[in-house]
This record gives sequence, structure tokens and C-alpha cells, in this order.
Amino acid sequence: MKRLGIIGFCGLVVLSGVFAGPRQEAPGSRTGAQREAEQDASLQNVLAKKKLIMGLDDSFPPMGFRNEANEIVGYDVDLAKEAASRLGIELVLQPIDWNAKEQELNTGEIDCIWNGFTITEERKAALTFTNPYLRNAQVVVVKADAPYTTLQDLAGKTAGLQAGSSSVEALNKAEALKASLKGVVEYKEYLTALMDLEVGGVDAIVMDLVVANDNINRSGKAFRILEETLSPEEFGIGFRKRDLALANKVWETLEAMAKDGTVSRLAIKWFGADISIIPVDN
Repeated sequence: MKRLGIIGFCGLVVLSGVFAGPRQEAPGSRTGAQREAEQDASLQNVLAKKKLIMGLDDSFPPMGFRNEANEIVGYDVDLAKEAASRLGIELVLQPIDWNAKEQELNTGEIDCIWNGFTITEERKAALTFTNPYLRNAQVVVVKADAPYTTLQDLAGKTAGLQAGSSSVEALNKAEALKASLKGVVEYKEYLTALMDLEVGGVDAIVMDLVVANDNINRSGKAFRILEETLSPEEFGIGFRKRDLALANKVWETLEAMAKDGTVSRLAIKWFGADISIIPVDN
């Protein structure tokens, strides 16, 4: 990863200690939630059908996206494949409309949402999340030669973002910024948004730092990230509210992968540095 990416992620490590809010009882700890999980059938059902159906946005690099051979690859894909292998089951990758992800989960079309899925209070009320496994932030991407250096410079400009993403919530919370904008354009996925930014369809894109860093570093396009961020956040894996046993088992498997160095290896492969926050000292 280029220096830009490493600096961005290191900054998030510091920011998280200041801004991280309260978390729900997370799978992986011996709590009342875990004891309840031991009584549900979610894990047994997945083991019985011998597959885990993972819902993802297949245009969200480097977490999950299609390569030149049209194969779905990425950091989350590699993590999930290894976790499924250790559970003795097949991983099924199911691309979904990110704007309808919770519906896909609750109707049983998928078993989990695992694709740079930001943990929010609203989502925690409806879903069961694992502990966070990666830190992120919402940032603003502009063209390299754009005359913007601060969020205030975007007054009167048009910003784009992905529909149904945490960028929407981040922008809604940044009330002064949103009120100053001329307009907001929603896109189905970020690759289209960035293409529109490149041709001048919008002036800026609000998006995830991990995706922005990857796009700039891998594509070499003339974009840059404003230093001022909208909000720090964390990624987790989302399951149906009642599927505590499955969530616990997946998290326990990730912890084992972190302890034996697998997670570190995959993080370096995709990010150029070990930026995982899965604990290794439990």
C-alpha cells in the first residue's frame, strides 16, 4: 500500500480510542447472549446444509469485488473462505443489492452480511453483529486538481454516495456540511460514483476510507482524499438477530485465524499492512 493508505489507517487507530462508542454484547465473550446462542439452531442449520451463504456487494474493493476474470475476490472473501473451510463447509458468495441487504438476510436468502458492513446503533437494534474486525472512516474524495482542502470548501457543490451505505448516515449527521451542499446524488455502487466524479458529474464522493485508498492506489486515477473525515467507524459481520450461535462460531473461528497469523497475512495481502483489530491475546 502506498504511504497515503498507511497514514490513513494509522490515524484511525488513534481516532478509535477517542470516538469509539458503546458496543453491544459481542459474540465471542461468555455472556448471557452467548448462553442463549447455545440454544438456537443457526449453527446446526448451516453445518447441516454444509454451506454458508455470504451476502456482499461485488463492487466494493478491496473487501469484495470482481477481478478481470470476473471472479469475486477481496479481503472479506478471503477471510470468509478460510473461516468456512475451518468449519468444514462451503462458502457461497451471493451478490446483493446493498440497499436491500437487511431484507435479503431476514428472508433467508443469505446467512450473513460480510462486506465492509459498518456497525451502527440502528443496525445493532435489528441485527446481531460480531465484534469489529477492521477500523474505517467516512471520508471525502475529490479530483486531484480540485480547489477543495476542507469540508467547508464544498459549500454549493454536489456530493455523491452509495445508496443504503453508512455514508448516508455519516452525511446526515454532518448537518452543516449537508446543508451547505447544492445537492446529493445516490449511486447503486461506488465504482459508478467514482466514474461520475472523474468526468465531473459530481464534485465529491463521500465513501469508505478503505475503498477510497484502494481505488486511488490500485487505479492510479487523479483523486485525493480530504484530510478532514466525517466519522470513524468499524466493520463487523451481520447476522439475523436470533442467529447468535452462528455469529459466535464465526467470531471464534476468526479469533483462531488471528492467533495463528492467517488474518495478518491476508491483511498484508490486501492492504499492505496488518490493520486487523481482531484480538490475538485472549
